[in-house]
Amino acid sequence: MDPITLPQLEQAINYWRNVSPSVGEESRLCPEAAALATPYALMIMAHRREIPLAELSDKARAALDNWAAAGA
Repeated sequence: MDPITLPQLEQAINYWRNVSPSVGEESRLCPEAAALATPYALMIMAHRREIPLAELSDKARAALDNWAAAGA
């Protein structure tokens, strides 16, 4: 799964949002979705279609690995 594409990242975020919905008045994302949200936003702002896994934080890579392991 290297590099990760924008659609794959979006699927992983949506997976985590379904597994652990937003909470609180501020609709706070679960830690996994939050870890993926920053690179997702940066990719959109930079008009990038993919990003090497090495550019992701450890938390974002772990969220992606667990998403992939779940077969989502």
